[in-house]
Amino acid sequence: MSVIAFIGLGNMGLGMAANLAKSGHAVRALDISKDAMARAVEDGCVATKNSEDAVKTADIVVTMLPAGTHVKLVYGSADGVFAHAKPGALFIDCSTIDVASAREVIAAAEDKGFAMIDAPVSGGVGGAQAGTLTFMCGGTKEAFARAKPALDIMGKNVFHAGDAGNGQVAKICNNMLLGIHMIGTCEAFNLAERLGLDAQTFYDISSTASGQNWSMTSYCPAPGPVESAPSNRDYQAGFTAAMMLKDLRLAQEAASKAKAPTPLGAQSEALYALMESSGKDGLDFSGIMKLINGSL
Repeated sequence: MSVIAFIGLGNMGLGMAANLAKSGHAVRALDISKDAMARAVEDGCVATKNSEDAVKTADIVVTMLPAGTHVKLVYGSADGVFAHAKPGALFIDCSTIDVASAREVIAAAEDKGFAMIDAPVSGGVGGAQAGTLTFMCGGTKEAFARAKPALDIMGKNVFHAGDAGNGQVAKICNNMLLGIHMIGTCEAFNLAERLGLDAQTFYDISSTASGQNWSMTSYCPAPGPVESAPSNRDYQAGFTAAMMLKDLRLAQEAASKAKAPTPLGAQSEALYALMESSGKDGLDFSGIMKLINGSL
């Protein structure tokens, strides 16, 4: 078993670190939140004081951080991961960040003789806790092969998307598509209701017809048809609208740099930004139904 440093114990990171610890790895946890650290210890991790303490004996360093600026700071600062990791350590960054930052940090790691991949995830808090996440990985084949055993503990679908940064490309493109699908699904259910067709009947028809999509059949934004969906819990978040907006903004930033037209992605970003401006971005991202139907 390996010594694994896990830096970043948010809602996703906590479940991921816990699963690594439960599998028998020695997980050295680090976060600025004392509460998160206490919960990690309850889950079998060892609390550490700082980056040096966390990574100095680690075979693998996993990070789960909010943005590219945090990733660059945690790895590249004078007291960061690069400064204290032992030779031959493998780095796995599971944060969802901008493509350019991911490629910059991986290039810096490789320049210092370390192997590193970007491995953003899909599957939400439930997937992190259950160990059923999907990982989209960018980096060399050799680094991916070294990382895969650890990723297999935390997820059930682990993909190599190609070169450094391509994991982030896959993540933001997937979530842009998800945001577009969710808004379209909300519009369809809202229109059906306004025209006198109830949600269950429309679901029964459309879920077996050409309009079928994941946002409808697994995460239906209309209350009723899918019992486990957040719409039946007043849109209590599994994946917040704020997190969707973050990913849509990353997608638009990348699209602008690539000169790729994404008009529906841009409109989706604008609509989720309305949820943010109304102070409702803590709702689940399917809660955009409330914006569409005027009940926000």
